[in-house]
Amino acid sequence: MASTAAGKQRIPKVAKVKNKAPAEVQITAEQLLREAKERELELLPPPPKQKITDEEELNDYKLRKRKAFEDNIRKNRTVISNWIKYAQWEESLKEIQRARSIYERALDVDHRNITLWLKYAEMEMKSRQVNHARNIWDRAITILPRVNQFWYKYTYMEEMLGNVAGCRQVFERWMEWEPDEQAWHSYINFELRYKEVDKARTIYERYILLLNWIKYARFEEKHGYVAHSRKVYERAVEFFGEEHMEENLFVAFARFEEIQKEFERVRVIYKYALDRIPKHQAQELFKNYTMFEKKFGDRRGIEDVIVSKRRFQYEEEVKANPHNYDAWFDYLRLVESDADPDTVREVYERAIANIPPIQEKRHWRRYIYLWINYGLYEELEVKDPERTRQVYQACLDLIPHKKFTFAKIWLLYAQFEIRQKNLQGARKVMGTAVGKCPKNKLLKGYIELELQLREFDRCRKLYEKYLEFSPENCTTWIKFAELETILGDIERARAIFELAIGQPRLDMPEVLWKSYIDFEIEQEEFENTRNLYKRLLQRTQHVKVWISYAKFELSIDTADRLQKCRQIYEEANKGMRSCEEKEERLMLLESWKDFEMEFGSDSTRERVRKLLPEKVKKRRKLTAEDGSDAGWEEYYDYIFPEDAANQPNLKLLAMAKMWKRQQATDVGDKPQDKNTDFAGLQGKRQHRDLSYII
Repeated sequence: MASTAAGKQRIPKVAKVKNKAPAEVQITAEQLLREAKERELELLPPPPKQKITDEEELNDYKLRKRKAFEDNIRKNRTVISNWIKYAQWEESLKEIQRARSIYERALDVDHRNITLWLKYAEMEMKSRQVNHARNIWDRAITILPRVNQFWYKYTYMEEMLGNVAGCRQVFERWMEWEPDEQAWHSYINFELRYKEVDKARTIYERYILLLNWIKYARFEEKHGYVAHSRKVYERAVEFFGEEHMEENLFVAFARFEEIQKEFERVRVIYKYALDRIPKHQAQELFKNYTMFEKKFGDRRGIEDVIVSKRRFQYEEEVKANPHNYDAWFDYLRLVESDADPDTVREVYERAIANIPPIQEKRHWRRYIYLWINYGLYEELEVKDPERTRQVYQACLDLIPHKKFTFAKIWLLYAQFEIRQKNLQGARKVMGTAVGKCPKNKLLKGYIELELQLREFDRCRKLYEKYLEFSPENCTTWIKFAELETILGDIERARAIFELAIGQPRLDMPEVLWKSYIDFEIEQEEFENTRNLYKRLLQRTQHVKVWISYAKFELSIDTADRLQKCRQIYEEANKGMRSCEEKEERLMLLESWKDFEMEFGSDSTRERVRKLLPEKVKKRRKLTAEDGSDAGWEEYYDYIFPEDAANQPNLKLLAMAKMWKRQQATDVGDKPQDKNTDFAGLQGKRQHRDLSYII
């Protein structure tokens, strides 16, 4: 009975459901899943902020992000938003070239995506890459000319840049596509903003009249009434007359005649229009006429059209800005290839007449090449030496040598005289240059000239003058000594080196001393080399000098070379104990260690090993520019055994590290007792206080 009673007590009581009717609001499985997903997102903690402290971490972060973006793109290439996010992320890192590459890859996937073109162009504009932005807009309006948004943004960009002419050109290209009425009004408003009332009136006339004439003629042509269509074009030409001629009308007329195979009529129309329409308004005419001649004309006709068109363009550019020397270069290159010498000389004279208004060398750099090209043209193409000489002389008379000069002109003039076998004239030119405006490049060029002529006495005099002008130039001293060495005058070369190292100021003293030492080694004057090393070590205790000295002694084939090399390392180690750069002391000991590993014994190796420092991690407090606390920074320091013997704090540090190792060993051997004694607690506090040093 007892067991039965106990069994009854273990049976749980089931709560009875009083109301078994369905709930008024039913919850679906989909709703439960959605709520669970929303709560999951709410409970997720925000991602930790990553603080990037060095370049390696930054590169690792970039690599991870780029891999994630590339994976997304690889999964679905057609989702343009992934491409845009990727490019915008690269743009945020100032990686404009990478962002540009991503946009180009995206355009290969979908070149008709309007948003992609807009984002691409906006990135270039924000990066102030104006030419890149222009290129993108040009491609966009070429591929999608019916997207008005491209045209609006392109014209707005040009206007904001102050490029009124460029903006007008974009509008003109837009109007060729016969856009809607709003586009024409935008063009008119643009001209009115700059008070160009006459141009706005012309646009109105083109919109209202010109397009109607062309549409009427095309209507007649479409329905097969060729004669009627030609009559409409002729009436349009008569209607506008010679005062209000429009190139689009003549282009359409010429294309109509070209379709009808009336090639002579086409040629007459183009020539009639080009003779009467101002050249700056006839760009399309030139373009279409050139294309027509390429298809149906002869070679001479094509060349005439192209040359006349380009010559007109260059004339317009140099008239607009006479100091645009790049335009003059292009113009001269054109006339040199197709014109007689008198015409070329005329253009050169016009170009060099535009002297820079400011006497500063940076404004003259491009201008001076006009004179150089002029002289080379007269010498090489026309083969007129006397006129070439006049060009060089006129150029040298024009340059303000008291403020600045151009060594290139002097050297070219002297080389020209040498080609004319006028050595006396070449020397006179270089002597005048050195006397008026001595420069390193001039003196160096004059010396090279005399070296080629094997005039070594003149070279010596020029080197002496060069060193009077620039005594701190170590390269000149070295070249002078090399010349004397080649000529076999070793004592003179040694005297030059002695004078050089005695100068109070030198631009590259380490190169000069190395050259002097190498010179003595080549002459096998080993005692002189040792003296040089000792003199150099009196001036500097640099570690590389000590190492070089030791390697020099090692390279000499003598019986005691190892002892001398080891002695130098000993002296260097003693001399560098007071050196603040501990890395240099470590470099010396590493070199000594390598030497002992190759040539030493076990005892000498052990001795060097004991001199090696211990690498210790430390922390130091950083201070910001405004004086506030900027946190802590970890760095590595080197503790040399010789320094540790003289500093009791370093002994304490070594003891603390030993105690730390012992504690780690004890913890690994036995479990931690819950009742930690007071001495152990004090040890932990001491360990915590010394941990930042360790």
